[in-house]
Amino acid sequence: MRMFPMFLVVVLCLWGVSTEAEYLKYKDPKQPLNSRIKDLMGRMTLEEKIGQMTQIERKIATPDVMKNYFIGSVLSGGGSVPGPKASAEEWVNMVNGIQTGSLSTRLGIPMIYGIDAVHGHNNVYKATIFPHNVGLGVTRDPELLKRIGAATALEVRATGIPYAFAPCIAVCRDPRWGRCYESYSEDHRIVQLMTDIIPGLQGDLPTNSRKGVPFVSGKTKVAACAKHFVGDGGTVGGIDESNTVIDYDKLLKIHMPAYFDSIKKGVATVMVSYSSWNGKKMHANHDLVTGFLKNKLKFRGFVISDWQGIDRITNPPHMNYSYSVQAGILAGIDMIMVPENFGEFIDELKLQVKNNVVPMSRIDDAVRRILRVKFVMGLFENPIADLSLSDKLGSQEHRELAREAARKSLVLLKNGKHGSKPLLPLPKKTSKILVAGSHADNLGYQCGGWTIEWQGVQGNDLTAGTTILGAIKKTVDPTTQVVYMENPDANFVKTSKFSYAVVVVGEVPYAEMFGDSSNLTISEPGPTVISNVCGSIKCVVVVVSGRPVVIEPYLSQIDALVAAWLPGSEGGPGVADALFGDHGFTGKLARTWFKSVDQLPMNVGDSHYDPLFPFGFGLVTEPRKEN
Repeated sequence: MRMFPMFLVVVLCLWGVSTEAEYLKYKDPKQPLNSRIKDLMGRMTLEEKIGQMTQIERKIATPDVMKNYFIGSVLSGGGSVPGPKASAEEWVNMVNGIQTGSLSTRLGIPMIYGIDAVHGHNNVYKATIFPHNVGLGVTRDPELLKRIGAATALEVRATGIPYAFAPCIAVCRDPRWGRCYESYSEDHRIVQLMTDIIPGLQGDLPTNSRKGVPFVSGKTKVAACAKHFVGDGGTVGGIDESNTVIDYDKLLKIHMPAYFDSIKKGVATVMVSYSSWNGKKMHANHDLVTGFLKNKLKFRGFVISDWQGIDRITNPPHMNYSYSVQAGILAGIDMIMVPENFGEFIDELKLQVKNNVVPMSRIDDAVRRILRVKFVMGLFENPIADLSLSDKLGSQEHRELAREAARKSLVLLKNGKHGSKPLLPLPKKTSKILVAGSHADNLGYQCGGWTIEWQGVQGNDLTAGTTILGAIKKTVDPTTQVVYMENPDANFVKTSKFSYAVVVVGEVPYAEMFGDSSNLTISEPGPTVISNVCGSIKCVVVVVSGRPVVIEPYLSQIDALVAAWLPGSEGGPGVADALFGDHGFTGKLARTWFKSVDQLPMNVGDSHYDPLFPFGFGLVTEPRKEN
């Protein structure tokens, strides 16, 4: 057993001594939940309450800051880590070090640490990277999502973190949106099915639970976060953080249903969207945040802002911070992801309470909700993390699950030219094959954005995993020669006597507004590679992308076409499993594949619906018998 740092032992001993010296009802797990909340809130000052409502970035979360400002929560932004390629132990020690500051306060209220674990524990070196949601929606398999949630929870907890900003339950209605890969589908019914990731992350809700009350079942589970409330996937032109223009009935019919399901499943938190609804910023929308989410849906967890979310109520951001604080808090946001200028936020909110601009009842509602989540998840009983789950990080069992998910998320869009026999599954034993394209041997590209860094990275040194090229080499017969050339010329292809080619092309990584695109083209030299290779020999093209892209101009040249989406760290084996027939293709499009961007937005059921491949399309193959 590894030893804890001595300062943690001292803090825990002092925490225990204070409990023995005076009976504190809120520290007694045998007391009813509401009694504990009431007892603790009765002891709290205004400063301590506002501190609980404040979430700051880990880079500034020193133990002294935590202690002196009573900070309630800390987060890692995208790519914010304790150090390059940090181990589980380094993560645990960092989180515990911050927690000591919280536990040394007068009341010893533990902070809750949150992180964007949106396709596995994606910030962390050697964690399992699952396919992004755009691929998982293809599976239409809630049981698979639940298993992915459970695996993700274990890996997040392995690093000492109890809170994941997931799942994203956006309904992406326009693939030009840079966050479309974070959405399971254009159809809310598929998104609703996929909310089974929540009991995977948090644990199964007890049968006697009241609707809307958050639930997290212990030290192997994490608090989840349904995001981004609401309508984030419906903005005009797919422009990130923009305006969703839609009437109330359609907002409820298209974008709200997955929130009904999430709340029924006990989701602990909900994050508000940067976007607006009919011109009204969601971070300032009292009618929807308080009136609908809290009052009508009976949500009893806490509502959290997005990163600098209240700052962006104004344009330019932070133009009138006093108004932003007032509008955001009165809208019903309970925890503010500040995340850096916390002193300004705390001083401003304190002033507004003292001047009766923000009523004390609103502060108490926010703090009650935050404490409810912390009590329910056992944070008061187990505030300090240990290394007991460190072997779960990137475990073989989780990698096999990610491989299964990658395989099931593939969609076979074409298999054989007109009048020709199917190309897939490919033979493993042949003389020589060509693998080409920028995405064939690039782990960063197949993982996409929100991987190690916010915007993702390129190359094969980012984390552990297997590229598509690497998996092909392991899958084919040892006598089959595999030649890799990223961008071969047509003459080389024609004269090299290849049996067939696998061309892997697509988009380069992006996240949020940096992924907004008006043209949705395959990154260069992808189109050239398709032309040079597929114009010369039989080829299967595998598209690695966060959404449908322009493919119609090349379709006639292509023998077989596979949409692989962003398949993650085990995407290589998952793709190879299906290409070579160890498993069949089963996926069906959860997004419409357009012919031209001029058709967008175009979703199933629209009057102008004329897709290249319709929603629900996907060719099926059987596993090769000899495999």
